[in-house]
Amino acid sequence: MEEFDLVVRDGWVATASEVFAADVGVRDGVITAIAKGLLRAKREINASERWVLPGGIDSHCHVEQLSGMGIMCVDDFYSATVAAAFGGTTTIIPFAAQHREMKIPDVVADYAKRAREKAVIDYGFHLILANPDETALNIDLPAVIREGITSLKVYMTYDKLRLDDHQLLDVLAVAASEQALVMVHAENHDIIRWLANRLLARGHKAPKFHAVAHDPIAEGEATNRAIALSRLIGVPLLIVHVSAREAIETIRNAKQRGAAVYAETCPQYLFLTADDLDRNGLEGAMYCCSPPPRDKDSQDAVWAGLKDGTLPIFSSDHAPYRFDKTGKLPKGDATTFKEMANGLPGIELRMPLLFSEGVMAGRLSLQEFVALTSTNHASMYGLTGRKGAITIGADADFAVWNPNREVTVTASMLHDNTGYTPYEGRKLKGWPEIVVSRGRVVVENNTLHAERGSGQFLKRGTSDALSSPEGISVAEAREALRGLVDVGMEDERSQTSLRPRRSPTRPTLTCR
Repeated sequence: MEEFDLVVRDGWVATASEVFAADVGVRDGVITAIAKGLLRAKREINASERWVLPGGIDSHCHVEQLSGMGIMCVDDFYSATVAAAFGGTTTIIPFAAQHREMKIPDVVADYAKRAREKAVIDYGFHLILANPDETALNIDLPAVIREGITSLKVYMTYDKLRLDDHQLLDVLAVAASEQALVMVHAENHDIIRWLANRLLARGHKAPKFHAVAHDPIAEGEATNRAIALSRLIGVPLLIVHVSAREAIETIRNAKQRGAAVYAETCPQYLFLTADDLDRNGLEGAMYCCSPPPRDKDSQDAVWAGLKDGTLPIFSSDHAPYRFDKTGKLPKGDATTFKEMANGLPGIELRMPLLFSEGVMAGRLSLQEFVALTSTNHASMYGLTGRKGAITIGADADFAVWNPNREVTVTASMLHDNTGYTPYEGRKLKGWPEIVVSRGRVVVENNTLHAERGSGQFLKRGTSDALSSPEGISVAEAREALRGLVDVGMEDERSQTSLRPRRSPTRPTLTCR
C-alpha cells in the first residue's frame, strides 16, 4: 500500500528562510512529510534539477469586477484562476467590490457565487468599501470580517470610490475594533483632478498625459496622510501598488519611526516606465494604470524596497481590459486619457517576471522570492500555517520550477482574456512547469488538469501584522485616543474596541 498520494522527488525545496534537498510527501491534500527517500506514492513527480517552491499567493487582483468607471474586467473567475495557475500561483485574493449604492451582504454573496462556480484554485476576498455609512460600519463590516474576509480596501481617489479623511478614520477605527487589515490606494485626488483638468483644457488628451496627471507627489502626499491617520488610531495599514521613490521613502521613514505600515508593489513598477504610455496613436493606453509606471529612478527604488523589506508584498494588481471599445477605448479614437480603463493584465506573469529578473539576474535570493510572492502574503492576510510555505501540515500548494527554461513572452501563450500583454517579447529565464494545488496536479505539460469550481473559499484569520512587534509602538496612541473619543460600539465591545488584541499563540509577522 502506498504511503502517500503524491511524492515530489529529488528536488531543491525552498522556503522563505532556507533551501534544501528533499522529497515532499502529500496525503489528502496536505503536506505530511518532507525528507529524503520517502516511501512510494500513488503518483510521483521527478523534480531532479528543479526547484520546488510554495504556490504563489496573488493578494491583489481584480476579477469579474465592475470598475468605478462602470467597465467590467474581461477575466472571470475561471479565466483568471487558470491564468494564475499557469504562472505558478495557487491562491488568489481578489476584491468583492462595493459601489456606493450597493449593500455589502449582497456584494459578498454575488462574488462568492461567481467564484464558487468557476475558480480552479483556492481564493479569498478583500472587500472594497465605497460607502462607510452607519449600517456598513456597525453591522455589515463586523459581520463579513467574522466570516473570514479580514481585509478591506479603501480609495483616496476616484470620484465614485474615494473616501475623505473623516471616513477613513471611521474605517480604521472599525478595523482596530474588529481586527481587520486596511489596504489603501493612496493618491491625492485633488492634485490629480487639478492637473487633469488643465491638461484636457489645453488639448492634451493622449495616454502619456495620464502619467503627468498622476504625479508622484500625489502618491507621496496621500501615502504620508494615510500613515498619519493610521498612527492616530493606532492600527496597522498596508499601502497598495506603491510606484514612486517619494512614496517608498515616506514608508521607509515611517517604519523607522515605529509606524506599523506595510506596502506592496507590482510588476509594472519594475518593468515598465512612463515612456511606455508615449507610444504611437493610442497604443499607450495599454500601459495605463494608477499609479502609472514611473521612471528608471523609481524602478531602482522599487528594487531596493523589495530587497530591504520596505515593500514586502509583490502582487500583480491584475486588472484586465481589452484594447477596444469594451475596455481601454470606450470612445474609440476620441478616447482621452481620463476615459481609458485603468489597469493592466499580469496575473500569469507576476512570478515568472520576478523569478527571471530577480532570482536569475542576481537581484534577489530564492528565499526572498518565496517571501515576496507567497509567504509574506500568507502572513499579511491571515493564512499562516495553511498557505505560503512548504511545511508539514500546510496545504500541498507548490510549483516545480525549471530554472533553465527560457521563454519569450507573447500574448498568445497566456491564458487570460485580455488579448495583449505589456510584456510582449520579453525574454524570461525560469518557468513553473508543474503546479500542484491542495495535492492536485492542476498544470502539467502546459495543460490544465482542474475543473471549474474545484477551487475552495478560504476563510481567513487575523493578519499577523496586527500582532507584530511593530504594532506595539502604537499601543500608547491607542490608550491616549481612548481618553479623547469613543469610537467603539455601544455594546460589550465598547470598552475594549481600541485595545490591542494579541493572541499568545499567533506568530509575529515574518514579512522582511
